[in-house]
Amino acid sequence: MSRSPLNLLRLAWRYLWARPMLTALNLMLLSLGLAAIGFVVLVSEQLEQGLRRDLGGIDLVVGAKGSPMQILLAGVFHLDQSTGNIPLATVSQLKAQPLVAQAVPISLGDSFRGHRIVGTTADYLALYQLELAQGRRWTGPMQAVLGAEAARQSGLKPGDRFHGTHGLAGGGEEHEQPYEVTGILAPTGGVVDRLVLTDQASVWEAHAAHGHAAKSAHESKGRGHDDHASDRDHASDRDRAEDHDHAADHEHEHEHEHEHTGGHADAALEVSMVLVRYRSPLAAVMLPRWVNAQAGLQASVPALETARLLSMVGVGVDVLRGFGGVLLLAAALSVLVALLHAVRERQGDLAMLRMLGATPARVAGLIALEALMLASLATLLALGLAHGFAAVLGAVLAQQQSVRISGAWVSAWEALVPALALGLALIAAAWPAWRGYRLDVTELLQTPR
Repeated sequence: MSRSPLNLLRLAWRYLWARPMLTALNLMLLSLGLAAIGFVVLVSEQLEQGLRRDLGGIDLVVGAKGSPMQILLAGVFHLDQSTGNIPLATVSQLKAQPLVAQAVPISLGDSFRGHRIVGTTADYLALYQLELAQGRRWTGPMQAVLGAEAARQSGLKPGDRFHGTHGLAGGGEEHEQPYEVTGILAPTGGVVDRLVLTDQASVWEAHAAHGHAAKSAHESKGRGHDDHASDRDHASDRDRAEDHDHAADHEHEHEHEHEHTGGHADAALEVSMVLVRYRSPLAAVMLPRWVNAQAGLQASVPALETARLLSMVGVGVDVLRGFGGVLLLAAALSVLVALLHAVRERQGDLAMLRMLGATPARVAGLIALEALMLASLATLLALGLAHGFAAVLGAVLAQQQSVRISGAWVSAWEALVPALALGLALIAAAWPAWRGYRLDVTELLQTPR
């Protein structure tokens, strides 16, 4: 018998597909189990790296009283509603803290075609180290810079105008004042790609626009009342000097009232959250306690909340990993049984191979090679399925403006898939190969058929 490896490979391939239905079943079980493991590897690694990238060095998020997890999801990952607003003065208080290196305010509440409009300052660009691909950053209210994904989906370019809508979901009331696109950010692969950034005064103006008419009417009414009173004063027989003094006093009171009203307007301004970076490690101990002690403020520590988030996601990951493990165990047992039956059915063929000069090791290798071929096919199918499942999940999440998952992601941990497949194949083939190795040719030839 020829000892050419090609003959052995060809024979093993024919033996593998001698029972196509059984081979297809084993291939499906093994592929699905390996695909589940590969899918878990791809998604979990992208989630972890995405969370670290979107945190952007943020050490603390300050928001209104509520859930720290909700504050993190809304302020950093932009996946939830904010817990409320906090006074603008909070930003100055945080910046005055010696333990704070940077405090960046953000104002939420509006969106454009599902992309959240974030009112902030130029420090936000520096915090995430963002660069412009086109145009320039905003220089005043009602100017906006679009993330790469937001610009791609909307088709907007510098110089175009758009109207924001109230609320973070679609179908909200459209604001009258349009935004002007001044720039488009370079792609980052993170959450910023889905955002629309603008000056925080833009958010205040957009929300205050509905009250401008009432305020103007009220001021007009007040001016009309003052004019009517002035007419009556002029109609009286008082001295001109007294009228002049009265007008001067009235002007002084009006200016005082204007200053007082303006002070109240500034005090009424609010932001949704403040993103904070620490100046020293000591701030991690002291600053969250100080924030929580303030009335209406809640501290969210990204390091702690991210660990909680990953632990919650990890439950689903463990379930999927366990499902893959069950499928792999079932596949290994199925391959074991199939090879045992194959050895029993092919005893005559194996005896003939021995008579033609095949060594016991060669016969055992033929059985093991059959299992390894099955594992190789399952590996290719599993990797394709894992990346395909990841691409489908990424498309679904993209429609929901959620976490970015890519089917093109390549992980070094994917090497576990072929290693696991080959290991299971060798384990499943060990007993059948041993039985093939111990075949007694003389006894087989003497056994009547």
